[in-house]
Amino acid sequence: MDGTLGDKIAEWLMQMGMAAQYAGWTKNLIIFTLMIGLAFLLDRFGKSMLIRTVTRIARKTETQWDNMIINRRVFHRLAPLLPAIVIYLLLPSALREMPKVMALVQDGLKIYMALIIIRSLDALLSALNDIYRTYDIAVSKPIKGYIQVVKIIMYLIGGVIIISMLIGKSPYTLLAGLGAMTAVLMLVFQDIILGLVGSVQLSANDMARVGDWISMPQYNADGPIEEISLATVKVRNWDRTISTIPTYALITNSFQNWRGMEESGGRRIMRSIKLDQNTVRFLRAEDIEKLSKIQILKDHLDLKKKELSAYNEKYQVDNAILVNGRRMTNLGVLRAYVQQYLRRHPMINNDMLILVRQMEPTETGIPLQLYCFSSDKAWANYESIQADIFDHMLAVIPEFDLKVYQNPTGADLRSLRQTKTEA
Repeated sequence: MDGTLGDKIAEWLMQMGMAAQYAGWTKNLIIFTLMIGLAFLLDRFGKSMLIRTVTRIARKTETQWDNMIINRRVFHRLAPLLPAIVIYLLLPSALREMPKVMALVQDGLKIYMALIIIRSLDALLSALNDIYRTYDIAVSKPIKGYIQVVKIIMYLIGGVIIISMLIGKSPYTLLAGLGAMTAVLMLVFQDIILGLVGSVQLSANDMARVGDWISMPQYNADGPIEEISLATVKVRNWDRTISTIPTYALITNSFQNWRGMEESGGRRIMRSIKLDQNTVRFLRAEDIEKLSKIQILKDHLDLKKKELSAYNEKYQVDNAILVNGRRMTNLGVLRAYVQQYLRRHPMINNDMLILVRQMEPTETGIPLQLYCFSSDKAWANYESIQADIFDHMLAVIPEFDLKVYQNPTGADLRSLRQTKTEA
């Protein structure tokens, strides 16, 4: 086809009265134009009609494996292969008079097709892993690690083939030469090899992306990732300084990635206030009446009074002594108040967990912990919301006849000595 098509076009042009000198160049131009046009049409056909048809069929089937192949864009990556093959086959007809240019373009097309095949196989392997994960056995026997090893081997083989094309040597010759220098290459390019492995692992496991806020105290890194390269990861810290971390360190050491929080519905607030346990007591009738004037507590106290009254009547409790039966405490009512306060707070996400719990007493008091999520995840706004909540907490605790525990200071001791002296 290479010579026949060109000869027929040249012969037809000369029959039309064109000189043989110009017929050759015109023939090359016509074939080149036809080649590019055909390749363009095939590219449009592959990207529009073929991929759309395959996608439509996959969406209509009940099976999921074909959807996973579509989601991994296997056919999208494979589509440019057909135009490249067409150009490669028609190229001798267009550039037969320029063998050096033709050889150079063909080598470029070979490398391009090799890259298309490698990227398509990479997507196909990822799709196979997705399909395997739909089975129950994948929980106990995952194959992601094996898939990654196959990908690394595939890229190594593909790299050797591409390099052999560039230098015009056989891949076997290249592998034999590399084998003798493996120890030297491992020593010289140790950091690069570790960085390459680290980059592949970070990308394959989706452990870190550009823009993710990470914390890595051992490298004084606490901020968003600005760049992930083969050897280093650049992190811009919250104080605007830059920390540079070896890429492989993100694999060998632990770090905290805040992406999950940013993608969720809120940012966690988990902080405690320590209360003086000597101020915890039962509530009397007048205390309950006073606290009932707090609007968000009224319904809770009414319900609680009915519940406790029914219990005490059932078991004929002697109400003369508060220890008998079930009673409300100032600490318990405070917990109920804080719970209702958080649920009514406009900046707290009610779709996520809201918890007010009493922790184990310590020598510094009883920790009352607030656990909830602010709907605004921006750092400055989050800190402001958290501060407002605990400002309110510190101000409202005395209303329940409770005290926040605080270690005595020098002023407290002087005040105590002065009181004893006056007494």
